[in-house]
Amino acid sequence: MTEGQAVTRVPALDALIDALRALPGVGPKTAARMAFHLLQHDRLAAEALQLSLQRALQVIRRCSLCNTYTEDAVCATCGDARRDSRQLCIVETPADQAAIEQSMSFRGLYFVLMGRLSPLDGLGPKDIGLDRLLHRVRDEGVEEVILATNFTNEGEATAHVIAETLRPLDLRITRLARGVPSGAELEYVDLGTLARALVDRRGA
Repeated sequence: MTEGQAVTRVPALDALIDALRALPGVGPKTAARMAFHLLQHDRLAAEALQLSLQRALQVIRRCSLCNTYTEDAVCATCGDARRDSRQLCIVETPADQAAIEQSMSFRGLYFVLMGRLSPLDGLGPKDIGLDRLLHRVRDEGVEEVILATNFTNEGEATAHVIAETLRPLDLRITRLARGVPSGAELEYVDLGTLARALVDRRGA
């Protein structure tokens, strides 16, 4: 290649790298390594990834009751008659719900906000389904609401707004205990700490 000659660009490769950069924690170099690995060493895995993503986008929807991801109108957790419907755990994301489930310390039901209050990002009570949550608590005989939002500034603000919204109702409102470190996100907290936080939850 002579001096000043432009490097030939491959649009499809650039698009693949850009798509991989959408994953959390993946920067340009990591995305490029992933792309080159899939193309050079594991095209079967690349095809499986493509098919899995296409199928997921086609069949995965939101549970009509708790808002989490499912392939059916109602998710397996909401449809499980063995769960304690008197307890409702409020989490920000399906990943947070999965983390609590893995701790094996909660047998109630969930409501997934799919976000948290963030005025800077234009996310208000309607964006996190606060009206749906209020109707569910009123209509389904919930006796305790467990606020399991993350211990970030936005998570704490979200928990406060939910608690104040539900306080006029005749139910118990609790918050995860401070065994979960300040600033932590639930999906990254070790399961023992998460289980202890659920057991030691406090009034909100």
